Order: sequence, then C-alpha cells, then structure tokens
Amino acid sequence: MKEKMATKKDYYELLGVSKSASADELKRAYRNMAKKYHPDANPNNKEAEEKFKEINEAYEVLSDPKKRSAYDQFGHAGVGAGAPGGGGYSYGGGFRPQDFGGAQDFEDVFGDAFSNFFGGSGGRGRSQVQEGDDLRHDLHLTFEEAAFGVSKEIKIRKLSTCDTCHGSGAKAGSGKTTCTMCHGAGQVRTSQGFFTVARTCPRCMGKGEIPGSPCSTCRGQGRVEKERVISVKVPAGVDEGSRLRLRGEGEAGLNGGPSGDLYVFLHVEPHEFFNRNGDDLLCEIPISFVKASLGTEMEVPTLDGAVKMKVPAGTQSGKVFRLKEKGLKNPADSTVGDLLVTVLVETPKDLNAKQKKVLEEFESLSTETNTPAIARVMEKMKHLFNRKK
Repeated sequence: MKEKMATKKDYYELLGVSKSASADELKRAYRNMAKKYHPDANPNNKEAEEKFKEINEAYEVLSDPKKRSAYDQFGHAGVGAGAPGGGGYSYGGGFRPQDFGGAQDFEDVFGDAFSNFFGGSGGRGRSQVQEGDDLRHDLHLTFEEAAFGVSKEIKIRKLSTCDTCHGSGAKAGSGKTTCTMCHGAGQVRTSQGFFTVARTCPRCMGKGEIPGSPCSTCRGQGRVEKERVISVKVPAGVDEGSRLRLRGEGEAGLNGGPSGDLYVFLHVEPHEFFNRNGDDLLCEIPISFVKASLGTEMEVPTLDGAVKMKVPAGTQSGKVFRLKEKGLKNPADSTVGDLLVTVLVETPKDLNAKQKKVLEEFESLSTETNTPAIARVMEKMKHLFNRKK
C-alpha cells in the first residue's frame, strides 16, 4: 500500500502574510521567521530545521515575481518540478546564499543578523571597520550646581588611537604581510552540519593582513589606553538621573571606524531646605498661630536669596503659597518653575501661667465666626448624637 504524500503548506501561511503582501512585507516576515527557526538558534532541533527549510522554500518562490505569479495561479504545481517554465525549488547539499537570488539579496534580507555566518558580500582582505565602544561616567553635583548649571572637568581612561602608528598597528616602514590564519580573506570558515560559518579572523581582525613588525607602542593593536581630561557643560535645571551624551568621546574605533560616545550620568545631592517636583521647588515654613491669625509679612528663602511673602490674616496650617518663577529652569525650553511654600501653623507648648491665662481669656472671647471649621464639625456631631437618642 502506497503512503500518502504529505500535503505542502501554503507559502503565505508559512510566512504569516496575506496574498496581497508587498515585497517589503514578505522580506520582513521572512527575516523574522528565519531568525526564529535558524538552526544555530535551535541546535539539534529537527522540527525547527524542517520549519527553516519550509520558510526558505516559501520565500524563494514568493520573492520571485514570476514564480509567485505561477504559484498564485496553479499552487504548488505551478512551481514544483516539471512546472511550466522549468525550475522549481531545490533544497539540499547545504544552505547557500545564492538560493536567495545572490549574496546581495541574502544580505538585504538578513542585514547584520547572519552576516557573520556567511561572510556577507565582502571579498579578500576587506577591513572590518568597527565603531569604538561607548563609555559611561557618573558625575555628582550639588543641588545648586544642578539648578544653575556648571562646567566640570572629568578624567576618563579610554582606548585611543595610537599616536605612533596612527592606528595602523604597524611599525613605521615595516609594511604588511598576508595573514597566515585567514590567508588574506579576513575571515575564517568552519563547518557546522550543512552550514559553512564564516567569522572575522581573530588574528588580523578582518583586515586580511598583519604588520610586518608591530608598533612598539600599541603592540600592533592600533589603540592604547590613555587618560583624557574632558570639559562637561551641565545645563541649568538638570535633575537626578539626567544623562548627557558627548559624541565621539568614547573609545576609538578599529580600522578607521568612528569613536564611540561618552554618556555622563548626573547625580544630584539633596538640598537641606528645598525639595523638587519637576521644575518647581517645594519648601515648608512654620509660623506661629498668632501671626497666622493676625497676618504678617515673612522672609522666604529662594535659590536667588530671600524674598518677602505676605501671609494674610486667618491663614490655616497647610496653606500653599506660589511664588512665580522662583523655581528651576527647564533645560529643554528655558521656562522657569515656581516656588511652592507650605505654611505650617505651630501650636505653642510649655506655656507659663501668664500665657495660659491670656489664652484662656482669648478662648472665652472667641465665637463660632472665629473658628468656623470647628463650628461646622460640632454642629454635625450634635445632629449625629441626637439621631442616636
């Protein structure tokens, strides 16, 4: 009895796209699926390997306008062996970039994701240009430095281009020779199953050649560690955790690559009097109940010095007064926040006999209009007690 032939899956369903998908949509879908099921990401997983083959087959057909048209019209019969126009999909004997319409198309689909596996589109001796690493520095500021802005000098130790060989790694006049490890290819290749994997040569760093005599200063590396003093301008109004980016102040690149960046993370010390809420400053000032009752004018500290603030008669504890533009400058748009002053009425304690007598006399002279909040609560309590009787 003959076995039934396995039914092939729909190519569009394999890639998770609609039949009207554009070429770019197909490419994006294929790239995502290929990353997910790539054998290197799923070692010894036969199911993932088969899935990888299926999505490669689907993309090979759908990325070709003629094959896609034939598939849309006749299904798998239109692109299989013996299909009109010849061809058909072939998978075997190893995974090849040319199965995708050439190495350029392969790189266009995968970008950097698999360029190291198959060597990209480079040739012999191609220099592997590499950007330098980014660096981090933590800078501590006083509250006032963060509020008004400041210039600081910081010291950074980093890999910099060698001044002796100017980054070539070679001793002057020594010339260069072909790398014996990669034989000038800039890459070394190893076999992994049916894959041939190419990686940057660790000896020549992808250059394909090595110095005849290495530079004595950098020992052929092209970079040396140096200490550098950098001036950092901190804008006014920065907050805890703010970050400054200094372009090109990171480590030097390799083979003519650009330098990385330096990221300065700012840490602001707390203030003994002020707290911060965005661009606003907050503070609390105690006041006697007599001054709160009669009204007064009091001095309030700001970052620019003391200012006068009027407290009207009858001010209650917890009242917040806003002093316009006495806060912090916004580093993004230069607007200025406010100072929010909370007045806290302090109840006197440790009274002497005379003070007590005066207060008792004051209490006897007080009416409900003097303390309306107390009067309202007492009225509510009276109704509550009457309902319970």
